[in-house]
Amino acid sequence: MWKSALKYGLGFGLLAVVLAINWHGKNGSLGLSDVLSQPLNMIPLVGAAICLTIATLLTFVRWHILVRSIDLPFTLRNAIRLGLIGYYFNTFLPGSIGGDVLKAVAISREQKRRTHSVATVLIDRAVGLWALILVVCLAGTCFYTLDNPMLLTNAYLMHLYRLTLWIIGASIVGWIALGFLPERRADRFARRLLWLPKIGGVAAEFWRAVWLYRKHSTGVIAAVLLSLVSHTFFVLTFHFAVRTFDAPHSNGPGALEQHFLIVPVGLTIQALFPAPGGVGGGEAAFGWLYHVLGRDQATGILGCLAFRLITFGMGMLGYLVYLRMRTTLPATTNIPVTETEDPVIEAESPNMVNVPLAERA
Repeated sequence: MWKSALKYGLGFGLLAVVLAINWHGKNGSLGLSDVLSQPLNMIPLVGAAICLTIATLLTFVRWHILVRSIDLPFTLRNAIRLGLIGYYFNTFLPGSIGGDVLKAVAISREQKRRTHSVATVLIDRAVGLWALILVVCLAGTCFYTLDNPMLLTNAYLMHLYRLTLWIIGASIVGWIALGFLPERRADRFARRLLWLPKIGGVAAEFWRAVWLYRKHSTGVIAAVLLSLVSHTFFVLTFHFAVRTFDAPHSNGPGALEQHFLIVPVGLTIQALFPAPGGVGGGEAAFGWLYHVLGRDQATGILGCLAFRLITFGMGMLGYLVYLRMRTTLPATTNIPVTETEDPVIEAESPNMVNVPLAERA
């Protein structure tokens, strides 16, 4: 409990510091008080809410594709149901994995192959984060090819673009090489990961999930393509949210092409920040990213806050919808599972050290 309280304090404490530092403008830039003194534009805020709804629903469809790609029985309705409750906990719990843990537990109780069902949640999160980096890489490549001065004249953005090129390139090479890895070597590496302190079980389970999905690449490719669409709507969500605060004397919100470069970075930092919904970390990240663009930090911070308010509202609404969907589930949804149906329950189990991956499958 004290660790959770510390994370809440860290998030909201950092948010208070960010708001205090940027409340008044500096060096000719507008502060939060200046922007908030202007009337709000509600139409862009509605557009942001619509885009966020579409983007979130697409992430549930992506998870459904990943589950079905390894032949697990799973309906789209169930993916939406568990996705909504996972989204709720990701929004209000410290960090952004609380909802993933709940989804993993829920789906594993409804499947006979419980290890594979947990692997779907791990891969779904990995695909989502990788696709965020891919959005920046693709956008940067387009701007670089077209000699866009916004990218070429900004050293920070050029460093960011080169970093994404290295990450995407290295991960693709690693994914291809993984296809030539014999099963015995993959299993041996998984056993070695188990001995890592604290994170050994999670690391071994994630490695098994990656190795499993390497043999089902079609589903992963479909999930990546769908992620590109959903992340496009996430970018549009911020693009509209920041236009809710368009002060007449400011240098204005960023252009759409600028948001395709910075929004995935801000969302990644927000997802990794150990606070409820990444509060504080997201505001600080978007403020800094707007500074990199040469625009008022207050506009980026307020855009992130508007994004967050929509996220909170959708999280609460999703929880209410989840409760409604839960009451109408058939009684046969909870499939009884015995230990003999799936010998792998936890990666840390010492009894599973010498069990090959093929037997787990």
